[in-house]
Amino acid sequence: MDEITVPIYLITGFLESGKTSFLSFTLQQDYFRTEGKTLLILCEEGEEEYDEEALAKDNVVVEVIEKEEDFTPERLQALDIIHQPERVVMEYNGMWLVSKFEEMKLPAGWGIEQHITCVDASTFQVYMQNMKSIFMDMVVFNRSKKEYPLANFRRSIKVVNPSAEVIFEDEEGEMTDIFADQMPFDLDAEIVDIPPEDYGIWFVDAMDHPDRYVGKTLRFKARARRPRGMGSKFFIPGRTAMTCCADDTSFLGYICKSAYAPKLKPGEWVEVTAKVAFENRSEYQGEGIVLYAENVTPCEP
Repeated sequence: MDEITVPIYLITGFLESGKTSFLSFTLQQDYFRTEGKTLLILCEEGEEEYDEEALAKDNVVVEVIEKEEDFTPERLQALDIIHQPERVVMEYNGMWLVSKFEEMKLPAGWGIEQHITCVDASTFQVYMQNMKSIFMDMVVFNRSKKEYPLANFRRSIKVVNPSAEVIFEDEEGEMTDIFADQMPFDLDAEIVDIPPEDYGIWFVDAMDHPDRYVGKTLRFKARARRPRGMGSKFFIPGRTAMTCCADDTSFLGYICKSAYAPKLKPGEWVEVTAKVAFENRSEYQGEGIVLYAENVTPCEP
């Protein structure tokens, strides 16, 4: 892979999802300012407009490409020659395929540094199925309200892309500590029981905050999977999560070491009591939750 010398910040999301508001704010923040020129490419024009004077002060030049047929490698090459930008910020059209841009031959040195998706929290559930393919590095939920099922929204994104950073914003800015008191199980119990209906909450929270669980003993019910190459004493207990519809599901589970593993049948339901660790594993391509089973017993589905 060639070295990226002109980073691209790709902003996606449907029309009126808050992309312009997000970019207008971000471009004026000290942490995002740069001495060189920023090329802002607009692939659609929404109801909200940019403050041209504010952009000029931050050395931001704007180019508009409204038609998909005009969005070509040659057009981008021409913009690179004209502006010689230090970085590129692109407000991408929500109706264009992101894969088209990802597969496009870019000017020398250009490369995607970060892919951010903006979502209108009030319409997220309607668009979830269509938007799955564009959830990338960061997802910003605009127009959020505490009465919305924000925890469900967050889990939906994490199931699609576990590494995505999820941010909720209301009219006053970023919402913080909105999930602090939403754990439906007792983390201080000697054995933390995870009810079947709350498995998804635990799975995502453990992914984001492993320090809450390391050293604790958990008990939950799950189906057993034994992928090849893991070793005879390892298996993955997990559950199937519906991401947007009954035909679209994912298996969610963490690696578990148990002497009982060789006796398990694929898909068998078991109750697992295990201590939580956080270790480097090749299966995770880095660090992740590893369970050390104290007891594994067959159970009813």
